[in-house]
Amino acid sequence: MLKKLFTLLALALITGLKSYGQDPQFSQFYAAPLYLNPGFTGTTLEHRFILNHRLQWPALPQAFATYAFSYDYNMRKLNSGFGLIATTDKAGSADLRSTTVGLNYTYKIQLSNGWIVSPGIQFGYGIRSLDFNKLLFGDQLDFGNPDVPTLDPTFGDLQNNKFFDFSSGVLVYNKDFWFGVSAYHMNEPNHSLVGEVSELPMKFSIHSGVRLTLFPSPLKGERLSSIAPSFIYKKQGAFDQLDLGFHFHYNPIMAGFWYRGIPIQQNVDDNISQDAITILFGLRFDKFDVGYSYDVTISELGPNTGGAHELSMTYQFHNFKKKKKKPMKFVPCPTY
Repeated sequence: MLKKLFTLLALALITGLKSYGQDPQFSQFYAAPLYLNPGFTGTTLEHRFILNHRLQWPALPQAFATYAFSYDYNMRKLNSGFGLIATTDKAGSADLRSTTVGLNYTYKIQLSNGWIVSPGIQFGYGIRSLDFNKLLFGDQLDFGNPDVPTLDPTFGDLQNNKFFDFSSGVLVYNKDFWFGVSAYHMNEPNHSLVGEVSELPMKFSIHSGVRLTLFPSPLKGERLSSIAPSFIYKKQGAFDQLDLGFHFHYNPIMAGFWYRGIPIQQNVDDNISQDAITILFGLRFDKFDVGYSYDVTISELGPNTGGAHELSMTYQFHNFKKKKKKPMKFVPCPTY
């Protein structure tokens, strides 16, 4: 009986319930723009490289670790953006890992008064895996048995799962305002590891913000101090969540404060409505940004989880010479 109980618990962890599948997330969501919305692809002057790392609940025996790398390029001659994003997420003592690679494309449409519409698509390929040898079952805790027991045959079909993924989004912005909508996993791929059907629900998000100049710089064209309030609302399966806060920038220092949860909603089933408070600190230079944030857990899990640490690094540059007075056909999306 004990063996069957542990087997069922392990199966629940491996396959995941259809309505409870959920993507990893970044608190510094605007420092992972291609992960937030394919429409952000190519919204800089030319080249952009980004690295993201998140370590969630480090006080637990096996923390959740997420890594992301992205590169995108603004090809102004074709009014297009091209990008590549790779993410990997590891959880649990058995190294349950999900790795995806996506190719992004956007086409930019210029409207009047400096407004730009940037619809984008992403074609992705993913692999989900688990190290079966690191699983521990109830019957293996029987120290009186000198022989290693035979594990449940249900796990004989355990194998890596490979799947295609499709996502899209659209971004509308000018030099100070942005608004976007995105939909990931539109084909709801099957990510089961035991040959069953366990679809990854589509993730929908809506996000917007504005950059407000507080104290203008004496140098023309530069902003010495600004504040950028923004939000993101996302829903995936039974889960929904709101991130609400602001970035403050006083060259070269930036800071931020965020609330994550649904303020007027109480916990329903497994949907945590009060999640975390995020504090951010970073430095922003001409070509390079670095940011660190810490999540203070305010849910019922409490501070014993250790919260979450997150690091982001962005490097962007362009090759065209400043001597050329040719005006930009498309302005880059505001920095955050």
